[in-house]
Amino acid sequence: MTHAMILPILVPLFMGSLLLVLHRLEKPAKRVLSLLATFMLVPIAVWLLLLAGDDQLRIYALGNWQPPFGIILMLDRLSALMLLVTAVLAAGAVLYASRGDDARGPNFHALFQFQLVGINGAFLTADLFNLFVFFEILLISSYALLLHGNGAARVRAGVHYVVLNLLGSAFFLIGVSMLYGLTGTLNMADLAVRISIADAADGPLLAAAGFLLLIVFGLKAALLPLYFWLPSSYASATAPVAALFAIMTKVGLYAILRVFTLLFGSAAGPLSFMANDWLWPLALLTVAAGVIGALAARGLQVLLSYLVIVSVGTLLAGIALGTEQGVSAALYYLVHSTFVAGGLFLLADLIGRQRGDSETRLVVAPALRQPLLLGALFFMGAISVAGLPPFSGFIGKVMLLSAVEPGIQAWMLWSVLLVGGLGMVIALSRAGSLVFWLPSESAPVGAPADPIRLIAAASLLLGSLVLVIWAQPLQAYAQSTASQLLDLGPYLQIIQGEGA
Repeated sequence: MTHAMILPILVPLFMGSLLLVLHRLEKPAKRVLSLLATFMLVPIAVWLLLLAGDDQLRIYALGNWQPPFGIILMLDRLSALMLLVTAVLAAGAVLYASRGDDARGPNFHALFQFQLVGINGAFLTADLFNLFVFFEILLISSYALLLHGNGAARVRAGVHYVVLNLLGSAFFLIGVSMLYGLTGTLNMADLAVRISIADAADGPLLAAAGFLLLIVFGLKAALLPLYFWLPSSYASATAPVAALFAIMTKVGLYAILRVFTLLFGSAAGPLSFMANDWLWPLALLTVAAGVIGALAARGLQVLLSYLVIVSVGTLLAGIALGTEQGVSAALYYLVHSTFVAGGLFLLADLIGRQRGDSETRLVVAPALRQPLLLGALFFMGAISVAGLPPFSGFIGKVMLLSAVEPGIQAWMLWSVLLVGGLGMVIALSRAGSLVFWLPSESAPVGAPADPIRLIAAASLLLGSLVLVIWAQPLQAYAQSTASQLLDLGPYLQIIQGEGA
């Protein structure tokens, strides 16, 4: 139990390294090893979630170097929830990839495991510099995964993705350096203490460092106006990579939530909640921009990419409210949007395989080989992602709309989410009509869906029903998570930042 916290990092790190060393292994052996490591993360994450359920904060000091000097991992309800969401999503993605998508290029499974190292490490670290390190690990892996399978579209999207994220990494390093120069520490809890007692003369520089971090995390989360890299990147990636990337924007949102509640939260004195005035309008504008992009999309994968942007804005709106109700609604919606988005990217690939040369373009094409099965899954995913009953998207939106106090904020949020929901319904209805109800007179050209691929896609989409069936305990967990996150006292005590 003492070392359980580091397992979500060690397991994929060990397996990714092993797969690189044994790169001459046959494909089936690599698939078995990768599947084994990825599926192992699910029970590990469940175990950590149960441990975190007692509301105790747990730390793991690597090398037994105690905070604030050592490399510290921290487990709380939020990090445990994010680890479980990542593990389930990754299991579906790697299962889908094992049916042939992994053979499009070299070292897919090693890169996949290193991507999980970066994601899981970002959720567990309690140190700002190590957050930067894990960001770089996941980004380097994502660069290679995005290019997996070759093709001009992937190369073009990959260049944009790499350039923008390298710029973001430079800003991240500058912001971290400024904070270290002003406070002498990068332990998050220690930073929170030192920022709260900082001299007034250092206030502008601390605020500048905070806003640099906000830009970086906004780029990772794909907020307006920093989201333009996402549609082409996600649409050009292979299906399992795009499905795994559904958690990537959530890493940026997690960083915003963690940093701007702990470092610049209620204990930050004059800098308390410095980002909230920016997050609220950015959230609403991101939703609006995503809906407009979805309405204009000419391909199913591009449409889904813009729906990811809509979910990012919706999540940020809950975070920007800064209340337990708002944050808990955002957390429930985060789980819903991650699973449904991942499932829809996999489903879009199954649809494209049965449409001949038209693939996922929104044009009239030959009829699908399995229109009823794939149509039913698409209908369920579309209803859920649009936020209509009886699926989990509806519950998440109701929680969010109920969290806002009556007034101008309520009018703004209700208007944007409801009108945006209507736009999403229109965009998804247009796509569904072209794909399922307006086929050409040509005979079906595609083969039936591979059963394993179908199971992987359907499992993630059916997660929406699971979230409805277990809505009450999930809402309770999200509420407790928000309460723990906004109560800074235990964080500062357990990490002993004030003892530096």
